[in-house]
Amino acid sequence: MPELPEVETTRRGIEPWLAGQIVRRLRVHERRLRWPVPPGLERRLVGQVIQRVDRRAKYLLLQLDKGTLIIHLGMSGSLRMVDPVSPRLKHDHIELELANGGCLRYCDPRRFGAWLWTDGDPAVHPLLAGLGPEPLTAAFTASYLQRSLSGRRQAIKTLLMDNHIVVGVGNIYANEALFLAGIHPARPGASLAPAECRALVRQVKAILARAIRQGGTTLRDFVGGDGKPGYFAQQLYVYGREGEACKRCGATLEGLRLGQRATVFCPACQA
Repeated sequence: MPELPEVETTRRGIEPWLAGQIVRRLRVHERRLRWPVPPGLERRLVGQVIQRVDRRAKYLLLQLDKGTLIIHLGMSGSLRMVDPVSPRLKHDHIELELANGGCLRYCDPRRFGAWLWTDGDPAVHPLLAGLGPEPLTAAFTASYLQRSLSGRRQAIKTLLMDNHIVVGVGNIYANEALFLAGIHPARPGASLAPAECRALVRQVKAILARAIRQGGTTLRDFVGGDGKPGYFAQQLYVYGREGEACKRCGATLEGLRLGQRATVFCPACQA
């Protein structure tokens, strides 16, 4: 699933092409996404100006004159700018055509993404209202994290992936941040000391920022807004490397499942 760096990479890739442009037409070829594309969305968007492209967690927010288009890439979705006369691929379900001749095309083989609309403040939309702070902002601090973990017996990796605590730290980057902070992923959240919370917050911020700079993590289905995959996967320390040697100490990396997600760790570095 595209994680925060992949979604931010996409946002940065498409915003220069969209900001300030007028919507000429919306073509919906398949409405059956995770939530059905709202009826009448095609008529609603025509003639509106795209003011900017924002991101909240893993949601892309196209801010228009009279509301916000909320886009989620789901498990395998991608957005790319194309020539509107170029052949549509099998899983290209939505096309947003611009008055300047550009076209934003949405591809989603598994149809688990979303294109939704809100007239009001997107921050209070049901999908966004209960989300925790963005990990790269000043709101995500060690003291905040420790308060959020107080009394929590769940595994720290599961809590780190809870969007009510902090948004956008998906499986790949939770694995990596915990390794770099030297914290075993199965530790109860409440057991983390203040120094460990500081280390974890620092590593979450660092790993996400580094991944964004390098274009996200290459996944089987993911491509950025420019049609190119990310290139961060080659630098991963633990994710997807169960049974291989730790790049730091040489111990064999082990795996387990937490919250039904594959988890890889070093038994020496994360004892």
